[in-house]
Amino acid sequence: MMHILLKIPRLLVPTSRLGACVSRSFYIYSPEPLHALLDKEPTWKTADQAVEAIKSGQRVYIQGGASSPQTLVDAMCAHASKSGLKDVEVIEAPIQAKAPYTDPKYEGIFRPNSFFISASIRKAVEEGRADTIPIFLSEIPLLFRRRLLNLDVALISVSPIDKHGFCSLGPGVDCTRAAVQNAQFIIGFVNKQMPRTFGDGLVHSSHIDVLVEGDEALNEIPPTSLTPEIQEIAKLIADNLVEDGATIQTGIGNLPAAVLHKLQNHKDLGIHTEMFSDSVVDLVECGAITNAKKAIQTGKIVSSFAIGSKRLYQFMDDNSFVAMCDCSFTNNQSVICQNPRVTAINTCLEIDITGQVCSDSLGTYMYSGFGGQIDFIRGAAVSLDGEGKPIIACTSTVHKHDAQGKPTEESRIVTNLKPGAGVVTTRAHVHYIVTEYGIAYLFGKNLRQRAYELIKVAHPKHREALEKAAYERLKCMPSP
Repeated sequence: MMHILLKIPRLLVPTSRLGACVSRSFYIYSPEPLHALLDKEPTWKTADQAVEAIKSGQRVYIQGGASSPQTLVDAMCAHASKSGLKDVEVIEAPIQAKAPYTDPKYEGIFRPNSFFISASIRKAVEEGRADTIPIFLSEIPLLFRRRLLNLDVALISVSPIDKHGFCSLGPGVDCTRAAVQNAQFIIGFVNKQMPRTFGDGLVHSSHIDVLVEGDEALNEIPPTSLTPEIQEIAKLIADNLVEDGATIQTGIGNLPAAVLHKLQNHKDLGIHTEMFSDSVVDLVECGAITNAKKAIQTGKIVSSFAIGSKRLYQFMDDNSFVAMCDCSFTNNQSVICQNPRVTAINTCLEIDITGQVCSDSLGTYMYSGFGGQIDFIRGAAVSLDGEGKPIIACTSTVHKHDAQGKPTEESRIVTNLKPGAGVVTTRAHVHYIVTEYGIAYLFGKNLRQRAYELIKVAHPKHREALEKAAYERLKCMPSP
């Protein structure tokens, strides 16, 4: 009997209509997209033809980061306008490319829904035209694997197909692998410039329904801008908190990049992280990163996504030194904690004097998301060797403009978080806080001790006011 292999996201499918059917399972790591499906091949189409599969009321996933398939996104928007589509939910992961579907003219046609707010969707969220889901990066795949978010269509980018029929998700595996497992219909953009990476991102082309051939530059981020304050923070972390043989995790941005720049004289560093950029390439080339001491995937850089410059993507291409993995693995605390001297370096927007860390919002204004901060802060804290270092770093002040448009400077260390601000890293999770004025170690300290340590690393011109406000809040003086 011939078996028809279909991508069916729901288990209850009348066999009278489908014949003998292999229904897709949504248990973790199944179905496995690495094996070839017999008697099934993708259909090659143009981008305009491929996106005709998208209908009103459907849920569409778009691969994020460097791998966002801009050609397919643009074609989807054109198709939606031409065909009069309505109520299409767009799941972002988050997208780094241009996101035309966030334009007000598409209101009622598209409703974006993001796991992490990037610049492309921030305005739409603020104006109520888009949504955001607060969630740890490690748990996003569970939404797909537990069928809490079933996807009608997935738009992904893949590397050119090899002679065995395999392609790769390149630098954007993260939660996209789980989306591929869940989606009912998959459209793959075969990008000539997509690097072929190893790890969980390898997919057999027979699991993809439609392929579109293209040649599109991957999304890049601008070079880092390192102020004297950021340089000083990086030096403090590199000289005092990062040891030889440590396993490093950093987030994205100028400050994590600056820390990595300061590690070129370290030895046998390992990388197990949610993301990395060009600074890691520098450390590989100078010999500081060997991954020799790691317990998990010894000898390999482990990450779930990467974004940087063309140099980074060339480094990743066909490089066995790099394993791009599902974020439910890279960000799993029980996996992270097994590596030696786990050093997690993340940033924030604001910290109160008790150690509450706000990283996703400015008051009620939603700015970013949870990402993997807690995954790695906790993984480092419970390191099996007892030598993990969970670090939150930020400049002591932030430059803003007042109501009259005049430049002003606010302290990032405050008595109370702004009304409506979200706590990403709780006061119980916090260990190290680093500014350009020093290192505050908060673990095991009570509230007045925490206030004392944090005021010491605040900007000098804000310390007196913070001390007075701390006394009013705690009813006692901050003290060591």
